[in-house]
Amino acid sequence: MTIYSYVALKNNRDIVKGKVEANDLRSAREAIRQLGFMPTKVYEEKTKPQVDEKAVRKEFDVAKMKTLGLGDKINFTSTLQILAQSGIPIIESLMFIENDAAKLKVRLVAKELRRQIMAGSTFADTIARYPHQFGQIYVGLCKAGEDSGELEKTLARLLELLTKEEAVRGKVIGTLMYPAFVIILAIIIVLIMLMFVFPVFKEMFDNMGRELPWITQTLMDIGVFLKTYWFFVPLIIGSIVGLLTFLFRWQPSKKKIDEWVLKIPLLSDLIQFSNFSNFVSVLQVCYDAGVPIIECLYLSNLTLTNHTLKDRIETATTKVQQGQHLSVALRSTRVMPRMILFMIATGEQSGRLGEMLYQATVFIDKKLDTIIDTMTKMIEPIMLLVIGSIVLTLALALYLPLFASYMMD
Repeated sequence: MTIYSYVALKNNRDIVKGKVEANDLRSAREAIRQLGFMPTKVYEEKTKPQVDEKAVRKEFDVAKMKTLGLGDKINFTSTLQILAQSGIPIIESLMFIENDAAKLKVRLVAKELRRQIMAGSTFADTIARYPHQFGQIYVGLCKAGEDSGELEKTLARLLELLTKEEAVRGKVIGTLMYPAFVIILAIIIVLIMLMFVFPVFKEMFDNMGRELPWITQTLMDIGVFLKTYWFFVPLIIGSIVGLLTFLFRWQPSKKKIDEWVLKIPLLSDLIQFSNFSNFVSVLQVCYDAGVPIIECLYLSNLTLTNHTLKDRIETATTKVQQGQHLSVALRSTRVMPRMILFMIATGEQSGRLGEMLYQATVFIDKKLDTIIDTMTKMIEPIMLLVIGSIVLTLALALYLPLFASYMMD
């Protein structure tokens, strides 16, 4: 056993140092990850110099300031993969991106990566210092690709994963775009009616000398208040948006919301299949890249955005680490679709887990398309019903006093 010293990131923020015993460098990295750290440097004390902690922190801070978006990572990886496939060395490939990338932040990232690789670092070790730019999945796969000598294939797998993630995100956003637009339009129409239409009728209703229906009186009072104190409108809207943003970002409330949405029919299917689409895709790519199954699950779990699903899968990962079969551990979570569990169990029994995971991704994509189509068809009549109810309420508020006056006459 050899003693390895390491410098690692804890919670992607704090730099920690320590030592582990392992048979080789790869085992040492695995031992560090099991401690919950992301290694940036692992070395034998006699062969590598001490790493400057301030330099690592400075590089980490620089990376944090210039975060790459999903589209930026796709363009970067696509260019790098094409050049690598053409036999161009990594230094020259990064130099090309540095000179010809469309966005400045991509050029700066390529420049920094090239500089550190020329100083003697590996590609995987270099990007490990930039977790906010590339993410732990990207870093983990690149390490596996470099260790196995298949970095070119790994870049192709990463490109496939990033493209898949973009496609799933686009589908979900596209589904929610229509109701969001309709809700915003309805709010604007209601505000215009309350602030400009109802106050016009106030004098006419007052001349009738009769008590107004409660719905008319309520909306009339709201309209007069909003027209008089119009500056409260952006404050109210901003407060509502800020409150919703806070609730979806504050961990305690976010966990409750994530647990609650899984109880809503159809919406729970959308949340589950959109999460597991990326989860199974990463699991399949990592497994094919030769990454140990525990680390496959660890990297795949990073793609889950729902806290309830993430906690259940973390529990399953612990059970796999204790010796349970993958399919048995995932079945105990009671959140994984049964078809996926059957495919994984079949793959384990037949020794074709990678192939069955790929078939599982195909199944999930088809199922997700079906769910999105169903939701789209359901949203349209629901939105019509909502808009119709709003219009009916406003119309009744305006015409009920007139009908009452006509009946009295």
